[in-house]
Amino acid sequence: MKEFFLNVTRYPRYLVAIGLGVFNSVLEPLARRRSNPVTAVALVGALVSGLVSLSLVLRAMVGSAPLA
Repeated sequence: MKEFFLNVTRYPRYLVAIGLGVFNSVLEPLARRRSNPVTAVALVGALVSGLVSLSLVLRAMVGSAPLA
């Protein structure tokens, strides 16, 4: 039974490792291109639109009143 719980405690570490790997593989190419002003504006726009979309989705999921 001890081996079972040891195995289960490893899964969060795998999830964090995979998440950091994906995060690194997405941001590394973008970091090399940040000196270009057009790319910088596009990255800021993508970040802002992503945050707005996330907030709207979370507000719709949590809020009890319909938006429309």
